[in-house]
Amino acid sequence: MPISLQKGQKVSLTKGNPGLTKVVVGLGWDVNSFDTGGDFDLDAAAFLLGESGKVTSSGDFVFYGNLKHSSGAVEHLGDNLTGEGAGDDEQIRIDLTKVPDNIQRIAFTVTIYEAESRRQNFGMVNNAFIRIFDETNGQEMLRYDLGEDFSIETAAVFGEVYKNNGEWKFNAIGSGYQGGLAALCANYGVDVE
Repeated sequence: MPISLQKGQKVSLTKGNPGLTKVVVGLGWDVNSFDTGGDFDLDAAAFLLGESGKVTSSGDFVFYGNLKHSSGAVEHLGDNLTGEGAGDDEQIRIDLTKVPDNIQRIAFTVTIYEAESRRQNFGMVNNAFIRIFDETNGQEMLRYDLGEDFSIETAAVFGEVYKNNGEWKFNAIGSGYQGGLAALCANYGVDVE
């Protein structure tokens, strides 16, 4: 039975699962019926963060343009352009044994591609969630449904996996940002062209 989290709640991934090494982070959403004249393309990403809360290099940003971290610890399993259908829309695989020592947290975000030109925002998105399951047995460990009613935001931090006293934990964040992917990159110290 997966744990259903509330915003701000933290839970250990490894305490009750001492052999846990490989997890998959699934992110999903539905688009409501507003017609904005264009398709919705939401993009999941992972930011591997050092002690400062910032990336240590541009390669610490894993997204549709950089699908795999150089350490092999984080891999984006591909871009979904429509978000149609049930279940996860995009997935990011994490090998906890390969996460570099200088990485303290991995933040999982979702942004709306070309949100401003398409006049789209998270107020038009329903049923957004993040879930984590054990890759070896497919067992869902936790799920966080973003119940927040975002209105003008074009980017959101769903949650993060972080190291604490030798344990891996998950924090349900659910905070929105204006300015899309560029705002998140600025927040986490990624230089964008």
